[in-house]
Amino acid sequence: MALLYFSGLTFLVIVSYLFGRSRAALLDRTQSLHSRPSYHGTLVALFVLIPMVLVFAFGKPIANYVTEMQALHAYDPQIADDALRRGAVLRDIILVANGGYSSQPTEDLRRAADTYARFHTWSNFLIVCVGIIFGLLGAAFGLRSLSARLRARNRVEGLVKWTLFAAACVAVLTTIGIVASVVFETMRFFERVSPTEFLFGLHWSPQTAIRAEQGGSAGSFGIVPLVTGTLLITVIAMFIAGPIGLFAAIYMAEYASPRFRNLAKPVLEILAGIPTVVLGFFAALTVAPLIRASGEAVGLEVASESALAAGIVMGMMIIPFVSSLSDDIINAVPQSLRDGSYAMGATKSETIKKVVLPAAFGGIVSAFMLAVSRAVGETMIVVMAAGLAGNLTFNPLEAVTTFTVQIKTILVGDQEFDSAKTLSAFALGFVLFFFTLTLNVIALQVVKRYREQYD
Repeated sequence: MALLYFSGLTFLVIVSYLFGRSRAALLDRTQSLHSRPSYHGTLVALFVLIPMVLVFAFGKPIANYVTEMQALHAYDPQIADDALRRGAVLRDIILVANGGYSSQPTEDLRRAADTYARFHTWSNFLIVCVGIIFGLLGAAFGLRSLSARLRARNRVEGLVKWTLFAAACVAVLTTIGIVASVVFETMRFFERVSPTEFLFGLHWSPQTAIRAEQGGSAGSFGIVPLVTGTLLITVIAMFIAGPIGLFAAIYMAEYASPRFRNLAKPVLEILAGIPTVVLGFFAALTVAPLIRASGEAVGLEVASESALAAGIVMGMMIIPFVSSLSDDIINAVPQSLRDGSYAMGATKSETIKKVVLPAAFGGIVSAFMLAVSRAVGETMIVVMAAGLAGNLTFNPLEAVTTFTVQIKTILVGDQEFDSAKTLSAFALGFVLFFFTLTLNVIALQVVKRYREQYD
């Protein structure tokens, strides 16, 4: 149905555009038009497009709701009020109507499926007819409104402006909705757990024990171990990705030949395209055993899952974020700054250290902040290489966990969204959101300061 509808919509839009442009071209022969004929054709096409899209956008959900309610009433008038059974029965009705039901349907189920199929067919036919009628009416109105004095270009550009404004509002409202949902659930969590305990507690164990005498039977929700684990792995990753990425960017931007740069940069950026689960397997099966064997060789006790293994592999993953962005920033530094430095007698190395890197400092900081945000939000590598234990330690050779790993662990499987354990995932998400937002604000302020200095 949707394919048929939008095929008809496309046909009417094209035809109305051609008719509108042709009619405007005829007017242009005798009168001076305010706008070009193409704008007149576009305006007529919009008079067709907008009503038909609105008919489908509002008509389809209403038709689906009416069809489902009629089918449920045909099956059992009381089942529409039963939220638990309604979804399961409706799925069976749709399967029978589409011929995908695996067993022999009952008489009530078959009757409901027939009702669903009948209403579904008629509702789709009605939507197509109403859409075509409104499209034709829009085309007739658009063609009738064409005149030499019509400011078609202004109307088209105004509609485009409002469309872009609506798209921007959707993006902003989506962000507000996500934040509001997290904040709402976080407030519900803080009704059960003290914010002081959550923010400054030294033990994380959200699982509820089976017996009351067991430790942590009510759950312990102190996030300090998660903070230390997240920061520890992030610091290790940045010690790997920061120098390597920055040095690689300096070489590709200032020393490498164009041929080598065109080859090396895409190869380096392949790291960003490797799935994190693959990197997690590499960390768990290769890096972690290697670190453990090396540590035991010198007398150190290394856990089978360690922050060091996760940090090293995560650093490998975020090297492209640092190198690619820093390379672009360094290349954006005006050549005139380099030429002025050379004219003063500075060498290439001195020019890079004293002129190019200070000029690109704001962008490089933004690249590092983006890499940090990416490291903080990583999950699979930490799950497979660092473990799930909420240990309060700064030893990189021990197992630790992070915010994202705990969110993933808590929300796996069927959960009751009325328990402190499940709601704690939203509180962790809110803290993680606030942390990454702070990083972004700092990066923006640094970029703003140094952009004003070097522009």
